[in-house]
Amino acid sequence: MTIAPHTLPPPPIENDVLPQASPDEAFLARLALRRSTKVAHLTAPGPDNDTLDAILRLAARVPDHGKLGPWRFIILSGDSRRSYGAKVAALLSDRGQVKDAERLALEEGRFLRAPVVVAVVFSPVESPKVPEWEQVLSAGAVCYNLLLAANGFGFGGCWLSEWVAYDRDALALLGLTPQEKLAGLIYLGTATEAPLERPRPSASSRITHWQP
Repeated sequence: MTIAPHTLPPPPIENDVLPQASPDEAFLARLALRRSTKVAHLTAPGPDNDTLDAILRLAARVPDHGKLGPWRFIILSGDSRRSYGAKVAALLSDRGQVKDAERLALEEGRFLRAPVVVAVVFSPVESPKVPEWEQVLSAGAVCYNLLLAANGFGFGGCWLSEWVAYDRDALALLGLTPQEKLAGLIYLGTATEAPLERPRPSASSRITHWQP
């Protein structure tokens, strides 16, 4: 079953009354079994433009102290995925870091592993009231919400960073300013197989009930 983006409620405006929390068994079941799709298991089709717009609208509905919106999106799709991969490969070649043709070919195809790649950019905002750390957390919440929204539309997603997230030259090629960082590259597409559960830390082993 496919879900059309226009079936979502329209974006609320400031001071609209929103639904209160209520029990939702299906929602809880989806969270209980949430699992990312390995990037090797993503293929076409990916979300079309209207669906991607809806996914990003949902992704942006995150806690955001001060209403700063300290994040933005850069979309890699179609030929732009290959173009950015070529620039990244050329960067490594020009530096002399990579001379192996096979590795350079891998870099050229890095962003072709899924039909759509969303770069979630952390864009800190100067604020006397909101520490940068809280803004970082908001950007991380956007990445996770993006995965959930894509899953709700029936697409698999994988949140990666890899070396390009920490290379200022590679980030500049993507259009980031020196003050910005990459919160994540979210690869989106259709899953070719069902994901398998992986080892996970036990939440109960990390719970402490504070006592005075």
